[in-house]
Amino acid sequence: MPKKAKPAGSGKEEGPVPCKQMKEFWEQKPLLIRRDDPALATYYGSLFKLTDLKSLCSRGMYYGRDVNVCRCVNGKKKVLNKDGKAHFLQLRKDFDQKRATIQFHQPQRFKDELWRIQEKLECYFGSLVGSNVYITPAGSQGLPPHYDDVEVFILQLEGEKHWRLYHPTVPLAREYSVEAEERIGRPVHEFMLKPGDLLYFPRGTIHQADTPAGLAHSTHVTISTYQNNSWGDFLLDTISGLVFDTAKEDVELRAGIPRQLLLQVESTTVATRRLSGFLRTLADRLEGTKELLSSDMKKDFIMHRLPPYPAGDGAELSTPGGKLPRLDSVVRLQFKDHIVLTVLPDQDQSDEAQEKMVYIYHSLKNRRETHMMGNEEETESHGLRFPLSHLDALKQIWNSSTISVKDLKLTTDEEREGLDGGNQLSSIC
Repeated sequence: MPKKAKPAGSGKEEGPVPCKQMKEFWEQKPLLIRRDDPALATYYGSLFKLTDLKSLCSRGMYYGRDVNVCRCVNGKKKVLNKDGKAHFLQLRKDFDQKRATIQFHQPQRFKDELWRIQEKLECYFGSLVGSNVYITPAGSQGLPPHYDDVEVFILQLEGEKHWRLYHPTVPLAREYSVEAEERIGRPVHEFMLKPGDLLYFPRGTIHQADTPAGLAHSTHVTISTYQNNSWGDFLLDTISGLVFDTAKEDVELRAGIPRQLLLQVESTTVATRRLSGFLRTLADRLEGTKELLSSDMKKDFIMHRLPPYPAGDGAELSTPGGKLPRLDSVVRLQFKDHIVLTVLPDQDQSDEAQEKMVYIYHSLKNRRETHMMGNEEETESHGLRFPLSHLDALKQIWNSSTISVKDLKLTTDEEREGLDGGNQLSSIC
């Protein structure tokens, strides 16, 4: 697809933007891509439109969970939700008479093309990708100026929308926050988005958008990612495993803290000095290891992401991998982007003598209908467990396009043929 790109608000169009140049914008500054292409505008319009709400409401949509009705009044968000099920005629009435914005949550649960797009983006980013649709009538604004804790991609689907972006007060923010008009100053970027246009801006960017009077309604989809996906989050996720392993070998880490330390109002000099020393020890150990134990982030991502978008009739997601492999068989890994391999203490043991096990989690059985819907229902993890001695063989499969069973790094031929573990690998190999 042809595309013209420019830094937001520069006024000068440039050529296509290669992915490698995106580093200039990612987490740094907004990017506006204008695409004067009728075919692309038609495609964008097919992703979601106002009239889609009628068929969606007939499937049982609820206020709060699936749809919000709101309007910006005097710099504040006014929620106009009713109770219970959302009915299209009521939504349309609030839209027309109260000039309310209709916000539809996570439309990828119902719109196949958004499922396809967001599933590919989750593979690309290695992070959850959510979306919300905003439908705003002419002469109205749905939300006050605010910033988000996610990287934002705006796709303009129907009509036109007037956008204003402001310098962040909290760069790369970790939370959502509304900002007062008098605090944010003048916009640093201001423009109209038309169907087919795409706008990116980093988390923390203050923004507001309205549909000008005299125009048709506006529909856009906000695709977002990288929530709680920073180096700080990764450090918190891996540090517990690093401490656990180091304490097994370092008696100083196993020594008790000073008497009544927990009763102190402020940290003592001794405690601060000891903790600083332990952190240096951990840093030294980290320099020499290749195995970072992710306690939650990997599993959380794979448990909550979209399942693969089916190619063709989708039979490959439900058909077993076939016969058990023999020594002369050649195996390969399917759906690699939907699998994580990690080493964790055996979760079936609760004592301190937990052995490490290899866990392979996958998203092949995840439910599209619950994607990004929070704790609406308990999410089940789908995965396989292997002894730590199988790690090298599993890495061979992971790192090879195809590999012969007889070449797997296991002790015996029986182990090589039995790696499938009773057909447990058949869904991904």
